[in-house]
Amino acid sequence: MTEFKLSDYYQISTKYWEELYLLQVELLKLQMSIFEQKQRIAILFEGRDAAGKGGAIFRFTQYMNPRQYRVVALGKPTKQERDQWYFQRYIKELPNPGEIVFFDRSWYNRAVVEPVMGFCTNEQYDLFMKQAPLLEQMLVDDGVTIIKFWFSIKIEEQKHRIEERITSPLKRWKVSPVDLLAIEKWHEYTRHKEMMFQKTHQPACPWIIVNGNDKELARLNSIRYVLSQVDYPDKTSNMTPYDPEIVHPFSSF
Repeated sequence: MTEFKLSDYYQISTKYWEELYLLQVELLKLQMSIFEQKQRIAILFEGRDAAGKGGAIFRFTQYMNPRQYRVVALGKPTKQERDQWYFQRYIKELPNPGEIVFFDRSWYNRAVVEPVMGFCTNEQYDLFMKQAPLLEQMLVDDGVTIIKFWFSIKIEEQKHRIEERITSPLKRWKVSPVDLLAIEKWHEYTRHKEMMFQKTHQPACPWIIVNGNDKELARLNSIRYVLSQVDYPDKTSNMTPYDPEIVHPFSSF
């Protein structure tokens, strides 16, 4: 098992922090524009366990005005929620005018985690796969901008990060029974992930794949991608574009 080392926290380059600072300034401009123009943006962070979703969300929101964004990370559904239409509890969390909502996992739990772990029936899974694209198209038609990120990592990197979490006194709380089964069920996750892409990737609401093997590059390029998708006043014209080797739309070819 990997030994936790305090020195691991001090290995991020100065260049990374400089670039992150500039991007976070741009995010504040974006947030103000969204608030003033009453836009609605939902950004979904999906991916493998330990792929870097939470860390990326933290960098997105670190200096944002907390009154104009929310991070949504829903826990297990209650008995009442289990008896509701599956999407109901997520719809309540959609952005209001002038707001950005960051979903730390989303309704796509039913596309990958739930069927792999046996938390839903085949009928529930099939119904979700039919309804998800229809719901997202309706939201887009109503003016909601939806960005769907899938953070992808290699199996060796996932194993390393989970072991690091177990040994780190600051990260141990992140480890769940589902995380511990992630390696064992790697190929099942892959199969369901690919089916999800095939059935829910659409022009109005595409899947954006983020290569998360390098956390810092994944964070910088996911922010750059979001900034590239929305126009806002005083946007820096010479920003470094996102790297298509790190962030790119899903392709079945």
